[in-house]
Amino acid sequence: MQLGAHHFPDPAVFLAPMAGVSDRPFRLLARRLGASAAVSEMVTSDTRLWSSDKSRHRLDHRQEPRPRIVQLLGNEPDALAAAAQENVLRGADVIDLNLGCPAKKVCSKAAGSALLGEPERVRDLLQALTATVDVPVTLKMRLGLDRERINAETIAAIAQDCGIAMLTVHGRTRADGYRGQADYAAIARVVRAVSIPVLANGDITSPEQARRVLETTGAAGVMIGRAAQGQPWLPGQIRAALAGEPVPPAPDPAARLALIEEHIRGLHAQYGEPQGVRIARKHLGWYLLGLGLDEARTRAARAELLAAPTASEQLRRLRANLTGIASEAA
Repeated sequence: MQLGAHHFPDPAVFLAPMAGVSDRPFRLLARRLGASAAVSEMVTSDTRLWSSDKSRHRLDHRQEPRPRIVQLLGNEPDALAAAAQENVLRGADVIDLNLGCPAKKVCSKAAGSALLGEPERVRDLLQALTATVDVPVTLKMRLGLDRERINAETIAAIAQDCGIAMLTVHGRTRADGYRGQADYAAIARVVRAVSIPVLANGDITSPEQARRVLETTGAAGVMIGRAAQGQPWLPGQIRAALAGEPVPPAPDPAARLALIEEHIRGLHAQYGEPQGVRIARKHLGWYLLGLGLDEARTRAARAELLAAPTASEQLRRLRANLTGIASEAA
């Protein structure tokens, strides 16, 4: 698979854009641990809002390995084109359009997956993007608005006509949210309908599942989302397995402590106090779930970590808890 100057040996394994999760510290970690690429959190196409702290952090790609993939959210061709052009000037190698977010606050503004109900507007948006920037433009989408209005093949054909370089298809509709199971047969129909590369997305939690999804869909690769929460090494494990390389094992307790501490320090550096401490809490909760502790031990460790008032205290409590867990495991 080729995106502009960037080649991805089949099959590619991308980290998904996840609002509030796949920020710069998380992307850096996932890439270092073997992910083929990592897509930014969605950025509004309304450049008037870019001075906010949220947008400023989402537009930060310092030290990130290439390709730098920026996902935009919006529904006005001129605004999207201007935002894409500005991001390319700032170093974006690929521009991705969000037609996948099912969140009510996004869909109520006729953006994200709500746009699946307006194919001609999608065409206008994609034409504006591909006509404006000279880097690849990609599209992340769902199957349709709901199970009675699945139109992913139609949207995919429009995307191909507009010069879109790659599609990512999440195997659910807007109405599904994250309920039920991803429909891989529907993704397979999209793959057969177009000649451009397609990534399959949804419910991929292991190398074995990734293999089954590729066999079912014929996709060029996969995109890993929620399964990577608390497991930033998972996309790299899946990529290695699909490439026939030795699969790095999940880190042992000591290595896991070092990775988690690296991540939390990165969040503190990115956001400062107290915001970095608050953002780190959800990641710490996900990491704890992956330690295989009993419910009472997990709950106690979580309560202690979430109550830490400062960055230094959060790190101290993290080391104390995970060092104790490592000793128990030994």
